[in-house]
Amino acid sequence: MEFIYYFGEVFTPVSMLLLIGGTIGGLILGATPGLSPTMAVALLIPFTFHLTAVHGLILLGAAYTSTVAGGAVSAILLKIPGAPANIATTLDGHTMAQKGDGAKALQLSFISSLIGGVFGVILLIFLTPVLAQWALAFGPSHLFWLAILGVTVIGSLDSNSVVKGLLSGCIGMWLATIGFDDMLGVKRFVFHPSLGGGVNIIPALIGLFAIPQVITMFAKGRFDTSVEQIKVKKHPIGAAIKEVLSRKIALVVGTITGSIIGLIPGVGGQIAGLVAYDQARKFSPERAKFGTGHSEGIIAAEAANNAMVGPSLVPLLTLSIPGSPTAAVLLGGLLIHGIFPGTDLFENHPDVVWPFINSMLIGQVLMCIFGIYIASFAARVSQVPQSVMAATVLGLAVFGSYAVQQSMGDVYVMAVLGCMMYFLERFGFTAAPLVLGLILGPIAESNFVQGSMIANAQNGAFTYFFTGGLNMLLIAVAVVSIAYSAWSELSTREDA
Repeated sequence: MEFIYYFGEVFTPVSMLLLIGGTIGGLILGATPGLSPTMAVALLIPFTFHLTAVHGLILLGAAYTSTVAGGAVSAILLKIPGAPANIATTLDGHTMAQKGDGAKALQLSFISSLIGGVFGVILLIFLTPVLAQWALAFGPSHLFWLAILGVTVIGSLDSNSVVKGLLSGCIGMWLATIGFDDMLGVKRFVFHPSLGGGVNIIPALIGLFAIPQVITMFAKGRFDTSVEQIKVKKHPIGAAIKEVLSRKIALVVGTITGSIIGLIPGVGGQIAGLVAYDQARKFSPERAKFGTGHSEGIIAAEAANNAMVGPSLVPLLTLSIPGSPTAAVLLGGLLIHGIFPGTDLFENHPDVVWPFINSMLIGQVLMCIFGIYIASFAARVSQVPQSVMAATVLGLAVFGSYAVQQSMGDVYVMAVLGCMMYFLERFGFTAAPLVLGLILGPIAESNFVQGSMIANAQNGAFTYFFTGGLNMLLIAVAVVSIAYSAWSELSTREDA
């Protein structure tokens, strides 16, 4: 067991200092709207220039792990996902915070993140060679059908109406077409200079979730004098651990879903939480409680978010193929130190790669400890007056949108989409399906175009997209998902 031999390197003073600093910094960055895990890791790369390769990677790995989990803080307390991976956490987490259970929701999220994250890193340690070959099997046709499978989740994300959920998803997929076509270079729907580069996911995410909240909070703070201050309830950590372990279905579904999706190159963790949330609801005997502040929703989403971290590094370390945008930034961190990922990485640089992987295992534990420690303090955010909170969130929204590309155009996009979402919510639409459509649109389109080009040079599109075991499996799962969503909607109407 070579990884055990290098375990001691993680506990040297410098390594532990970097691990703790990266974990705390990652939690803070993750809780800041607009600062995604990718941006957090990118911001830290300059600090690794004067560090050794192993110490630099320990810092980046700790930040990656804790930023993914830290995004749950703003998702739960403010209903603003810290990153796309935390979208599903808002669906039940913020409702719990509104009931005074913000501390409980944060505890559940960090404990679930720990369990899912440890499982993902263990997969990275023991099954890297096998998983690398499996990840390599995914081509454009498989990624296209995987995106379509994600689209089938859209309808069931809106608990009120499958039709409204699908319409929201269609709006999101249309927004994804704005800008220049990556494959053909054609300009599409660019009716303002700010849209020349398309709709960036981070400003869109902030606008769709934050601005409706801001408008609502300003209205309450100014006009509704009867609004009562939320009483924050104390919640023992032992009860939170017991709650997570008792929700075995949500925990298992979230962990396995996140591990599988994290492994697939190019998909990343942006949809892991949403897919896990949807699947956990389908398997749960209490599916009607999802969206009302149910603990299973938080557990499934956060277990999936961190479970994808370890597997997303498998194709990176063994095939030089990043499994997520953040893994692509980590690739840059490796190359800066003259380390080239590949099949012989574990043979040529075991003194670098094993301490890095081991530090991610310890980092999961530190993330959980620090996260739980701040949970009770962070939950008091819900006691801030509505008008003050609205001004603060608006400032964070502008800062987060501008910070992505240092562009006021992104701020304008954020504001317009936010105002649009405010009026859509008045008609019963929700933001989660729209954002998922925005994420999946480019994945489906680019892989369909690439697959069509390959198919034209072979036996035709039908043969390329509709044959092969993996294609048929993904198609079957997508059909079952659609059928189940329709059946569930009809059953709910009959019961009503």
